[in-house]
Amino acid sequence: MPDDIIYVTRPSLPPREDVMSFLDEVWDSRFVTNGGPIHQRFEAALAAYLDVPYVTLTANATLGCMLALRHLGVTGEVITPAFSFVATAHAVNWVGADLVFADIDPVTLSIDPADVERRITPKTRAIFAVHCYANPCDTQALADIAKRHGLALIYDAAHCFAAKDEGGSLLRHGDLSVVSFHATKVFSTLEGGAIISHDLETKQALDRLCNYGIVDESNVDSVGLNAKMSEMHAAVGLAQLAHVDRDIALREQVVQRYWDRLKDVDGIRCICPPDHPGRNNYAFPIVVEPDYPLSCRTLHERLKENGIHARRYFYPLLSQLPMYRDLPSADPQGLPQAIGASKKVMCLPLYPDLAPEDQDRVLDMICNPPACDWAPQPYAFDVMQTPAGYIREDLDRVQNSCA
Repeated sequence: MPDDIIYVTRPSLPPREDVMSFLDEVWDSRFVTNGGPIHQRFEAALAAYLDVPYVTLTANATLGCMLALRHLGVTGEVITPAFSFVATAHAVNWVGADLVFADIDPVTLSIDPADVERRITPKTRAIFAVHCYANPCDTQALADIAKRHGLALIYDAAHCFAAKDEGGSLLRHGDLSVVSFHATKVFSTLEGGAIISHDLETKQALDRLCNYGIVDESNVDSVGLNAKMSEMHAAVGLAQLAHVDRDIALREQVVQRYWDRLKDVDGIRCICPPDHPGRNNYAFPIVVEPDYPLSCRTLHERLKENGIHARRYFYPLLSQLPMYRDLPSADPQGLPQAIGASKKVMCLPLYPDLAPEDQDRVLDMICNPPACDWAPQPYAFDVMQTPAGYIREDLDRVQNSCA
């Protein structure tokens, strides 16, 4: 393997001196957690930047999702997409609710509202949607469904920092939205996240849940967690906020280069066009279609062998994981689009300082695949689940044989 590895992402860090100026304040005050002055400044700055009413900072987005579900009292069944990162399903599981997997839209790869409505039962209490790769869900359709059936609507908006639709920030949708500030995201506090709410009372309740449910030194009004963001992480975020617009613009240049060379490659479909207004350029996922000479798995392995670490986001499906695959909603017959996406989607390396020559290495590998004279044959089932719960990928196996 080459020494000069290209990773799927690399965190953006603010200038060290910018962070140190805030850390000097922390050292002087000795206020390192529990909503100190840096934390409060960061929350206010974020709300202004994102143009949202209220922000509750959390130690990470997974805790934010758990607390959002907890605050809304969600029990019973929660409908969520099978095509997402494992944190989405785990958050539902941790609060004791019952997972119901739904299929996705084949274009945006975000949750399919029609399939959501088909899966609603008298036990359903919430829709936990995901703006996949910051591609907006059909928010109006989901809002209508939630209202019609009296359901909570929460968005796992982990990918959506600074992402917008025609009405403003994507984070404004739903009863609550949760965004991630993990090191892999557009904006990072190294580890962190936030819950976006619409009124002061909700924000204050979420703030208490982040701190064990403590009201004051003598009163605890709810069962919370230690989910607070430290002053150190808030300092990194406050410093990074001044540079995020530049980072998004640099990401756009990378996305444009990918788009220009891949848009006409047979068998490669690009999901996130660079000219879409409000896009934050979080990821560059491609769909490897059957008319491309290699399967997605084989292309992924070929890239890795040449020092390029792309990522199959999201493979396997949540519904194929051992702790979830026996759920009734995990039946692959009911998730055709999600299964197809998990087999065909791969995210290419993307970060602000990805050098053009490194990006060319990625592109040359994709645009010049090895010849293969195998022609795909029709299969009744591309993916089948055995009684033991394992996945057999017959089509990939045949394609791999000619790579």
